[in-house]
Amino acid sequence: MDVETLKGRREDRRRAIRRQRRLAAGLLAAIVAAALIAVLLGGSGGSRKSPPAGGLAARSGGAAPKTRSPHASRPASSAVPTGRPGTVAVPILMYHVIAAPPAGAPFPGLYVTPELFAAQMQALERGGWTAVTLDQVEGNWRKGLSLPAGKPIVLSFDNGYHSQYSEALPVLRRLGWAGDENIQLTGLPPSQGGLSDYEIRGLLAAGWELDTQGISHADLIALDARQLREQVAGARATLRRRFGVAVNWFCYPSGHYDATVLAAVKAAGYRGSTTVVPGWARPADDPYRLPRLRVLGGTAPQALLTLIAGIRDDPPAPPSYNGT
Repeated sequence: MDVETLKGRREDRRRAIRRQRRLAAGLLAAIVAAALIAVLLGGSGGSRKSPPAGGLAARSGGAAPKTRSPHASRPASSAVPTGRPGTVAVPILMYHVIAAPPAGAPFPGLYVTPELFAAQMQALERGGWTAVTLDQVEGNWRKGLSLPAGKPIVLSFDNGYHSQYSEALPVLRRLGWAGDENIQLTGLPPSQGGLSDYEIRGLLAAGWELDTQGISHADLIALDARQLREQVAGARATLRRRFGVAVNWFCYPSGHYDATVLAAVKAAGYRGSTTVVPGWARPADDPYRLPRLRVLGGTAPQALLTLIAGIRDDPPAPPSYNGT
């Protein structure tokens, strides 16, 4: 092979190598450009983004739904600070047994039938009321935390009757409302129509607040110092340990209290107490003497609305019987 031919072949190989290098460089540049475009589109909300995980809630801008207890109600408050302590007055209704009174019941007025209770709750909703808890009310009064839309009202249930779980809970759950359970730890076993631990946990899962009337619904005024401490502080400690909740409010059994009882309630760490004195609860009230409105059996829905409205500025005399 002559020298010229050899040189020609070498030049052909060099040109081929240069073409391969240019092609490789071009391909690399194309890959880099494509990657850069994808990043830019992804960061600017381009139309080729993959759909978000989490279903409808995520697509509409909300958080993905969480698994909830079958007992759970809708949240009662957004707990957003309003900037200054609230000034709203709040009625606290007092219920006992949600059932028809049995023959010979000593206090038949404490029994509200399930049908009447459901009608009363529907009337409250139509009247613009929304059930809240005492903790929510206190959060608004002290810290300016917001309350849900509507006129706030507290639905308290005394003693811990089974019907409060079997009858009241389903009605309030349909409305997305929660109640305030003022339970006594003994004296109402499930066999006698009291709440079981399972049912108490069901109320809590539905957003209810757990408070107490003490260990045994004793007349606190008649107790010595040790007994009083057990009824007041002991009940709170037991409930907090058993159910893992705050138990911030005490309910005076039969409305009986004096300065010694009030001091024991404060010493036990409660944030306040409720009585049986009729009236609306207001931010300026002594939190350890909050009034309530007893709902008696046979109270028609419209009569309940009238009672709530009329008692705000003209409270009647307390009832002539103590009840439970």
